[in-house]
Amino acid sequence: MKKMCFILVLVFLSACDTKKKHSKDDNSSTTENLYLGQKPPGLTPEIFAPGMVTTDGWEVSGVFTPDLKEFYFIRNNAETKKQELVVFQNKNNQWQESIVSPRKGTPFISPDGKTMHLGRRYKERTQTGDWSELKKLDSSFQEIQIMRLTTSSKGTYVFDEIGMPNGDGVIRYSQLIDGKREEPKAFGKQINTGKMNAHPFIAPDESYLIWDGERDSGYGDSDIYISFKQQDGSWGEAINMGNKINTSGWEAVACVTPDGKYLFFNRNMTPDNYDNVDIFWVDAQVIENLRPKQ
Repeated sequence: MKKMCFILVLVFLSACDTKKKHSKDDNSSTTENLYLGQKPPGLTPEIFAPGMVTTDGWEVSGVFTPDLKEFYFIRNNAETKKQELVVFQNKNNQWQESIVSPRKGTPFISPDGKTMHLGRRYKERTQTGDWSELKKLDSSFQEIQIMRLTTSSKGTYVFDEIGMPNGDGVIRYSQLIDGKREEPKAFGKQINTGKMNAHPFIAPDESYLIWDGERDSGYGDSDIYISFKQQDGSWGEAINMGNKINTSGWEAVACVTPDGKYLFFNRNMTPDNYDNVDIFWVDAQVIENLRPKQ
């Protein structure tokens, strides 16, 4: 009888131990280690991954892959003084940093995760999970000096053009119709008003468009704006995203994480120059708070 009780106790203790390990593994592989292990922000923007990604140097254009296991951004290398594309990858539940290449454009990962857009160029995922060599978009895009190109789940391209100093900056789109890519077209005045319109982000479902630009009604330098698609398919008037997102300085290069939970953007921390540009993030509820009530 005593022997039987001892065996039952061992079985019970073993079950408890297995449960604890399982719970720990579940935690570390899901919520605790997402977003480079950072505590998510609320409705007030916070610096993303301070000391890990964001420093007192120059970092811009942070984007995740759809599985949230890779985070790409551009930084200015403090030693070489050259811009480079950097990635943090979650391998064996550990975030590992590596340099991908010198900067070759502004990165954006397509909603299906199969393409990394880099302005007029792009890379495709190979069967091994790596990225292919750089490829070029067709000739109708090569004539436009694209800084950032983003794409919706339907394959619509939305992209900018490098504006000359004090230039207008034009944001264009190109739809995929019956498998064929249409010629680029400029958005209307709702989007292309003011100066330096740039760095667009099209929502995967095309329900809204975010970009940055300078307008007389803004807070100073470049501000981040949003326009929501109307029921008739037209675009609503531009909405300044407010004084929690925008300041008198430069805010730009906004992007929503693939899970739709967080808005990432850049802010210049040194108004007299651009030596310290930081990556911020904020709860994407800020978008819903601006959406017009139907």
